[in-house]
Amino acid sequence: MEPRFWHERWAINQIGFNQSEVNPYLVKLWPELAVKPRERVFVPLCGKTIDMRWLLLQGLHVVGAELSEIAVAAWFSEGGLTPEIEERGPFKVYRHGECEIWCGDFFALKARDIGECTAFYDRAAMIAMPAEMRWRYVEQLNRLMAEDSRGLLITLDYDQSQVAGPPFSVDEDEVLQLLSPQWRLNSVGEWDVLEKSAKFKQAGATRLMEYAYRMFRR
Repeated sequence: MEPRFWHERWAINQIGFNQSEVNPYLVKLWPELAVKPRERVFVPLCGKTIDMRWLLLQGLHVVGAELSEIAVAAWFSEGGLTPEIEERGPFKVYRHGECEIWCGDFFALKARDIGECTAFYDRAAMIAMPAEMRWRYVEQLNRLMAEDSRGLLITLDYDQSQVAGPPFSVDEDEVLQLLSPQWRLNSVGEWDVLEKSAKFKQAGATRLMEYAYRMFRR
């Protein structure tokens, strides 16, 4: 997707992908990754997700990456926080306590920017990418994450001909094809979420599945 697309979505507040509650699969599945307090957790394309607040409550250092400064500013203001803001090359870095969000182009990030992140959480990044960009996304994730890292990935699977996306459908075969060269994957959950999505039902979707994977760097 062109950056302008996401800037426009945030500018007009068309952010149906943003959840008002902590993702229940994060709460259920994250503990089994055994991420220790003070580890650095990377959240790509984080938007203003409140899932980061939950990760902070687990004693983790949370590092987000987000294109839209509207989203970044909102995350701090809605939490009643006043961040320090620093210009770092092409990025604006917002920091408060154990959270930092790098505002700019995800693909321009370097591993040295975000530090040694040994865990990551992706609920909305991979499925935000059209098919032709997903390889590039995975290659960048591989460059950014530490060698001994692990993470939680949540995807959607539906008939792409019925709903244009984003969010896009990424089925299990594609997940394995994209990630298995450098990650060991365990499928740890699948849920039928069509009844919870007015957008997909109104668009005529007949199936909407959500899948979760735990990932461990090879």
